[in-house]
Amino acid sequence: MIPQLGGLLSALLGAAILYYGGHLALAGGSVFYVIMALGLLASGFQLMRRRQSGLWIYALTLALSFIWTLYEVGFDKWQWIPRGALIVFLGLLLALPFVVNKLRDAPEKRWSLSLSNGPLFLRAVVAIIAVLGAAAWFVDPVQKQGELTPVADAADATVDPSGVPYPADDWVAYGGTNLGQRYSALSDINTGNVKNLKVAWEHHTGDLRKADEDSGEYTFEATPIKVNGLLYFCTPHNIVQALRPETGELVWSYDPQMARDPQYQHQTCRGVSYNDSTGYTAPMGGDPIQEQAVAAAVAECPRRIIAASVDARLYAMNADTGALCTTFGDNGFVDLKAQMPNLKRATYQQTSAPLVTADLIVLGSAIADNYYENNPSGVIRAFDVRTGSIVWKFDAGAPDDTTPLAPGEEYVANSAVAWTQFSADEGLGLVYIPFGNRSPDQVGITRSAEDEDLVDALAALDLATGQMVWRFQTTRHDLWDRDLPSQPVLITLPREGEMVPSILVPTKVGNIWVLDRRTGEPVLPVSEMEVSTETDIPNEDLSPTQPMSSVNFTPAPLTEADMWGTTPFDQIQCRLAFRSNRYDGNPFTPPTTTGSIVWPGNIGVFNWGSIAVDPVNHWMIATPQYLGYTYKLFPRPEGELDKRMFSAGGAGGESRPGNENLGGPYAVQIKHMRSALGVPCNTPPWGVRVGVNLADGTTAWKYRNGTVAGQKIAGIKFPIPFEMGMLAHGGTLTTAGGVAFTGAALDDIIRGYDMRTGETLWQTALPAGGQATPMTYRGEDGKQYVVIAAGGHGSLGTTPGDSVIAYTLE
Repeated sequence: MIPQLGGLLSALLGAAILYYGGHLALAGGSVFYVIMALGLLASGFQLMRRRQSGLWIYALTLALSFIWTLYEVGFDKWQWIPRGALIVFLGLLLALPFVVNKLRDAPEKRWSLSLSNGPLFLRAVVAIIAVLGAAAWFVDPVQKQGELTPVADAADATVDPSGVPYPADDWVAYGGTNLGQRYSALSDINTGNVKNLKVAWEHHTGDLRKADEDSGEYTFEATPIKVNGLLYFCTPHNIVQALRPETGELVWSYDPQMARDPQYQHQTCRGVSYNDSTGYTAPMGGDPIQEQAVAAAVAECPRRIIAASVDARLYAMNADTGALCTTFGDNGFVDLKAQMPNLKRATYQQTSAPLVTADLIVLGSAIADNYYENNPSGVIRAFDVRTGSIVWKFDAGAPDDTTPLAPGEEYVANSAVAWTQFSADEGLGLVYIPFGNRSPDQVGITRSAEDEDLVDALAALDLATGQMVWRFQTTRHDLWDRDLPSQPVLITLPREGEMVPSILVPTKVGNIWVLDRRTGEPVLPVSEMEVSTETDIPNEDLSPTQPMSSVNFTPAPLTEADMWGTTPFDQIQCRLAFRSNRYDGNPFTPPTTTGSIVWPGNIGVFNWGSIAVDPVNHWMIATPQYLGYTYKLFPRPEGELDKRMFSAGGAGGESRPGNENLGGPYAVQIKHMRSALGVPCNTPPWGVRVGVNLADGTTAWKYRNGTVAGQKIAGIKFPIPFEMGMLAHGGTLTTAGGVAFTGAALDDIIRGYDMRTGETLWQTALPAGGQATPMTYRGEDGKQYVVIAAGGHGSLGTTPGDSVIAYTLE
């Protein structure tokens, strides 16, 4: 009876694989699953007859499957899983004595070396696969081992060549400074002692998501700043809190009473900013009335915290007490929606920390993607940091006129948006604006040539006037949501015997643009990629080429063999998805009405977490990520342009109204390429960590980053922490101690890495997802602390919470 049961299992498995594999073969995909299925069926038939030839056929099928696996994916153990794990496991069961002994024609000499000895042949094949599997455990084709070379006397540097001091005792801005380097000159915590880090304190903000009132993408992504003897940060409801840096004790808290709405596309607050006006001196010959207002503002709030809210208000608090600065704007607030066109529910938001210089606040906006065809303006505005009065504007729809609007005027509707963190070189007098797209993201038929100029461009603006000094466009005629999502990083690099003030611009495509920040000219080489201009969208004018940087982490083109899954069935489903959607073999396959693969997807190789650098050694530490998506455009019926075509949130899974592009000619369906069991269709790693020498653009080391512990397969959390390389949605901290810290991977762990080698030196579990960027400082007790916000990410499904945690040495 036991052989018959084994044979039935083999036959059923073969029949199921034949059904799915047949569909794949008919779609032009691999025919091997059909061959595998026929072998399993034949084996099952013979085993149900209790014939040892069933084991011989099974062994041959298993051997051929393993050879095919090696041919397709080599010694990548994680890619072996969907191709062979299930049939190897069943083969192991069939080779056991309780099956073999019940066969009618079991061989008398059970260890005779004969091909007719089915049990021995099967056991030999299983043993060989097991041995090779054990060997493959120590082989990783993704991994690159190497070392970054330090610059002599690097540890002695305390000031950037631009004149900005490196953060040490304090962390004065979102990225450490307005250079955005995420680097600290502190070295108390170093590669030798980081293993001794322990929790110093944990603060609970008390700000948690309410299901009926808040967005599904409710995230705690804040990076605190440490200045003025306190630690400042904001929560997802824009509550600003100040803590004692040594103990985590709450000093003050201010709640702006943010208007809650479950329709917000992104409900987060990534940081606050600081201004010290205690030494302010009025310029000679200024407006007496204005100077009187400034004097009153300074008297009320000599040191202030500046924040912007999801419901689009800019506000200022006394940094010492948390009291609202009533002399700022209108009783403490500036309404950022004023004079905005096309205002609709939950379309205009603020999610990033305002950039604050000595005299100005500069900020853009986060406009909901694909809710409506016509959106508010993406205008960039500069406000007086003390009074909140507008100083200049830069609107991509009217870039030559930076004069503030007159009463009754409106900003240019639907102009290109810059939603992420800005950077500035106050010595050069420039602020750097990373622009994204204009609505709609995936359809460009209504854009003019003027509209296109600043789409996905980095623009350098004059800090004093807002006038554009130069621009560099990273994607032409963007149809893929290739926003510049990351804070640009300012660093001085050696190049042909000269130290060049440079700017690094990470992109969703995976490019790291390295430009001269004075002129926008490339510092490292740029090439052109030829791409297809064929599309089924009338009047869509695609660019025949796209620029690519010599420093890039753009993934290799997808193939059918790159499709993944945990079983043959969901892998075949992913292979079918690959075959049934258009894919041109590059990141610029245009969206179509039949479906297209966008690889890498719109979450990007890099996103708002940006990159971190060691500006002294000229190193870059980054966590590229890789997920594929499918886009499909749906023409709207004429005369029903405002009718929703999808169920609420169904077009891509974002908050309502999804990706409807209400009022436009096309809705867009955006889907993460996942198998039926909920795992990504592209093979792991889905995230890596890399160390790059920026002097020449070479990658010294590369590792998978993060484990799959806690990820869901068919709705069940996977318990084993296999380090397959996970999405890392958040940022990295670098230090003069040679340790980089990140907690962004989806396994709720914060790690410390050796920056030279990429080796993990320390890790510990977080109470919630760490989709934020760590920072560091020295307390008045002389200790160095590393701090991260751990509150999870609603869309990514990490553990929710409300913790701010500090670590220090024992």
